[in-house]
Amino acid sequence: MRIPALLALAALTAGAPAVALEGDAAAGQTKAAVCAACHGVDGNSVDPQYPKIAGQHASYTASQLAKFKSQARMNPIMLGFSITLSEQDMADLGAYFATQAVKPDIADETLLEKGQTLYRNGDAKRGIPACMACHGPAGQGMPFANYPSLSHQHAQYTADMLKRFRGGEVHGPADDANAQVMAQVAKQLTDEEITALASYLQGLGPVAR
Repeated sequence: MRIPALLALAALTAGAPAVALEGDAAAGQTKAAVCAACHGVDGNSVDPQYPKIAGQHASYTASQLAKFKSQARMNPIMLGFSITLSEQDMADLGAYFATQAVKPDIADETLLEKGQTLYRNGDAKRGIPACMACHGPAGQGMPFANYPSLSHQHAQYTADMLKRFRGGEVHGPADDANAQVMAQVAKQLTDEEITALASYLQGLGPVAR
């Protein structure tokens, strides 16, 4: 299947449940205490190997917790934390972190042009779509399609995830188009392009850079 068609299909078959539970941010704040060691009290992790989850869409956070629990997304640490969570717990945690503001960061100026070109335009000759088609011009994603916000994410974390996607990692069943999107996109990227994109996203926020 061609990438543009895959992206279009994925938008219609995204991983969010058909009827999402309404999360309680206040309850989520209490439940989030256990998340602070890796992700920070407000979801702004200090260690760049752990993602910033502040400002992430509530539905996306809840859906990823569900994938960790079911092991559709493999991570031993997150499995340990998610295994005891109910669907309401996941919704509450998603609601809390969605209310937190992601802390801005900066991109490496020497990588800016390459990263911006790939993010905004892709590379049609190689079948690479523009990243902003799914993640938006400011990197804030599309909650209705369960595409995450990437705004001001740690470059180290983003680069690691892109390399894992390039290696074939998927977060969901093999017949789930939404789970396959990033593996299909990332397999075309070089190490240099991954580094540039990750840096660009680290500096990308609501004000275009």
